[in-house]
Amino acid sequence: MTDGRELLAAADADYEFDPATVDIADGDVLDRLEPSVREWWVDQFGEYVGTNGGFFTPPQREAIPLIDEGENCLVASPTGSGKTQSAFCAILNDLFRREREQAEDGGLDDGVYCLYVSPLKSLANDITRNLAEPIDGIAEKLADRGHDTEIRQAIRHGDTPDSERRAMLESPPHVLNTTPETLAILLNSPKFKETLRSVEYVVVDEIHSLANNKRGTHLSVSLERLERLCEGSPTRIGCSATVEPLSTMAKFLVGGEAGDGEVGAGDEDGDADDETGTGGAWTPRDCEIVDTRFVREFDLRLECPTDDLIDTPREVVNERFHDRLHELIDGHENTLVFTNTRSGAERVLTTLRERYGYDETDSGCHHGSMSKEHREAIEEKLKSGDVDVVTTSTSLELGIDMPHVDLVVQVGSPKSVASLLQRVGRAGHRLGRTVEGRVIALDRDELVECAVMLQRAEEGFVDRVFVPENAQDVAAQQVYGMAINGVRREADVRDTLVSAYPYRNYSGTEWEQLMRYLTADHEGMEERNAYAKVWRDTNDPPDGEHHYEEFDVGEPLIGKRGRLARVIYMTNIGTIPDSFTIDVFVRGGDEWVGQLDEGYLDTLESGDVFQLGGSTYQYSYRRGSKVYVDPSSQRPTVPSWFSERLPLSYDLGREILAFQDELMDQFAAGGPANARRWLRRLPLDENAVRAITRMFDEQRRYLGPDGVSTPDRLVVEQVLDRAEYRRHYHVHSAYGREFNDGLSRLVAYRCTQRANANVQVAVADNGFTVAMPLNRKVDIADVIASIDPDAVYSEFRAALEGTDLLKRYFRINATRSLMILKRYKGYEKSAAQQQVSAEMLVSFAADLDSFAVLEETYREIVEDKLNVAGIREVLGAVRAGDIKVVRHEVDAPSPRAFGLATLSASDTVLAEDEDAALEEFHARVMEELDDEGNGTDGTEGTGGLLSDSGAPVDSDPD
Repeated sequence: MTDGRELLAAADADYEFDPATVDIADGDVLDRLEPSVREWWVDQFGEYVGTNGGFFTPPQREAIPLIDEGENCLVASPTGSGKTQSAFCAILNDLFRREREQAEDGGLDDGVYCLYVSPLKSLANDITRNLAEPIDGIAEKLADRGHDTEIRQAIRHGDTPDSERRAMLESPPHVLNTTPETLAILLNSPKFKETLRSVEYVVVDEIHSLANNKRGTHLSVSLERLERLCEGSPTRIGCSATVEPLSTMAKFLVGGEAGDGEVGAGDEDGDADDETGTGGAWTPRDCEIVDTRFVREFDLRLECPTDDLIDTPREVVNERFHDRLHELIDGHENTLVFTNTRSGAERVLTTLRERYGYDETDSGCHHGSMSKEHREAIEEKLKSGDVDVVTTSTSLELGIDMPHVDLVVQVGSPKSVASLLQRVGRAGHRLGRTVEGRVIALDRDELVECAVMLQRAEEGFVDRVFVPENAQDVAAQQVYGMAINGVRREADVRDTLVSAYPYRNYSGTEWEQLMRYLTADHEGMEERNAYAKVWRDTNDPPDGEHHYEEFDVGEPLIGKRGRLARVIYMTNIGTIPDSFTIDVFVRGGDEWVGQLDEGYLDTLESGDVFQLGGSTYQYSYRRGSKVYVDPSSQRPTVPSWFSERLPLSYDLGREILAFQDELMDQFAAGGPANARRWLRRLPLDENAVRAITRMFDEQRRYLGPDGVSTPDRLVVEQVLDRAEYRRHYHVHSAYGREFNDGLSRLVAYRCTQRANANVQVAVADNGFTVAMPLNRKVDIADVIASIDPDAVYSEFRAALEGTDLLKRYFRINATRSLMILKRYKGYEKSAAQQQVSAEMLVSFAADLDSFAVLEETYREIVEDKLNVAGIREVLGAVRAGDIKVVRHEVDAPSPRAFGLATLSASDTVLAEDEDAALEEFHARVMEELDDEGNGTDGTEGTGGLLSDSGAPVDSDPD
């Protein structure tokens, strides 16, 4: 075994440690490498031996031997810990060894040996640059030994010039970097797919960002197609940030094998023998998990500009926030500031420049609405360290190395622990450096979220990733692609599909449903220009018209339909939906009042009130690419940022409920002083401690000891608004926005039936509000308790029928399913035109029996967007008595309902619209509390007195 200390000494470098005495924990890993690779590695990373305890970081130390031995592996590690290098080190080592050994025969054969798949073009570009350096460096070491070697690497995505694509065909790269969409195209490219037969390694980077959406579903099937194309089974390596569950991520990465049974065209009912629909259990391929998610030191802290986010004037809060932000930036080399919206990122940067003298040379903003050239310029400044501060929304969560960023500031809640760790991990972007992150909360509800988030992050909690399952639109694309490549056994096509993790439970019924769509076996499809994409039949005898000699007579086969099939497929595939802005008109006239982002319409139902251009409107209806509204004087019910901000995760919502339960126990045991002492154990500043204590103290005194939702209690409060003649029900279901969006639709649907009234709904991360006329009354607690968990899916279907939400997602899924073509014979159909086509088709689809595209639309909305699994879980616990639904009738919203009652508040960075309403609510609560006295016995009351301002007073000197 090579002595690592000798290599350090031979490197002739000045180290901050003595190479002769340093402990080397990974000499066996270093010894696996080719001498030239070993020398290059020591030259590059020898300076970190003292902090790493060896030449490799923990993920590299574990992963390199596994990859070297051809084992599939998932490497889960924080940003900046070298997980991507762990994959490329072992792979390049293998390629250079073989190139050297085969030098006399001309080196490596032409063909792709390693396929690197990235979710972002920019990330693929960055990896390409990072690959060029080690390839050139190692080749130079080999040249010094008299070996001329050539390892080629290239990038291929939608922006790659035709000249480079032709060059790749003539001289294929040994390492190819690409995106999921381009991989699907390459698998159907008659010439280039032949260069993929030699693939031996597949690296999927940032796999956690793909697994929870249909891009990942599409990729998982592409990997199974690649598996069957290659000469051998490629070694799969996944690189993931901190996520849960790792076992699911591993299965998603490697796929599996189904049982021996099969369902073909001859099956009577199309049903399978078991839940897999394959006649046998789905078994995942072997995969080793390298779990080094917590190898970095974190310095995280929550700050708040004031201990009173209601009575402190908004301008004072903003001034203190920006002063503190400038102070943090001034004390660090490079600072990255994340906000929750793009407008927030721009406003923060504008304020910094106006107040503190930053300009274009030392500051910048980066988000998806900016030009590619602008974003790349900011990225270059971050890489070089030539910038003091960059503000962003989500666009810098993944991708480029930022070695000079030493602080990340998160403004408001990032809505999940995984997102927090991903964002904060951009600081100290290398092992051995402490990750310094500051979260600044400017909103009372987000203050609680952030406190829980930081506490749970320190304890090692991570939110789960949920993988979409059995998506028919993606299945339609991929089956069509397989048929285009040649006539196939139906069993082989289906086996390829169900080998992908998202389709492991794909049933025979679902397969038959898909086949009916793809073969246009629904009456009226072709009259609506929805043509068959594949044919499905048994192989003819040798004298038959359609005999394929490579298959047995009677074998069920699938083949493509249409002469333009390949062109249609190559120009229309992908899963990222097009979107468009919608013109808004006043109903009954032609007055144009502005535009809305299409995604915002997901949140709107008839009767909802929103702001646009400084005026308030009530949503009436939509026709194609136009929305019709009525002017309104009511308070907005849907905030302007709603469609842009990330939703609170279901898992973090459950942790918030657990936190509230613990905090209530602290109040019961010793009042506010005890609660404050308990909170000070967490990474919170004193303002945050006091603000949280005050809010929950007022809540429990106003509603009583059962006035806070916990894991076993769901609080519903009714508020009568006689001024607006409305009855408001605030449901404190802190299970995240997707859960609340779903449950609120079910509750509103039932309330409409019970009260025979127009019911309005407003949704937030920590609950939802149902409003109806004052002369209508419904027992919301009883409504929630009456919903049968087993009937939720069917109720959703009834509630969604005919809605704009259904029509929009039908368009998206019809386009993904290639029922509506974005591009055809040189003509491109815009998203608005696609929507018009979809609205003409959706009523037709609704009249058909189990039409695959419509079934997928319902499935995606209910399962992926509205969290039906979480709703069933909670409703089941309510029905079993494990969760008690508690009713309260009050004259004003409780402190924990202030956010629900003022959902028109804008971005937390900009929030200024609802100050007066919040102050009014708070004044009414405090007035009622003062009228009732200052608490009771210290168990259910404050445990102390109140100052003149209403703030609790205790013997705690702090």
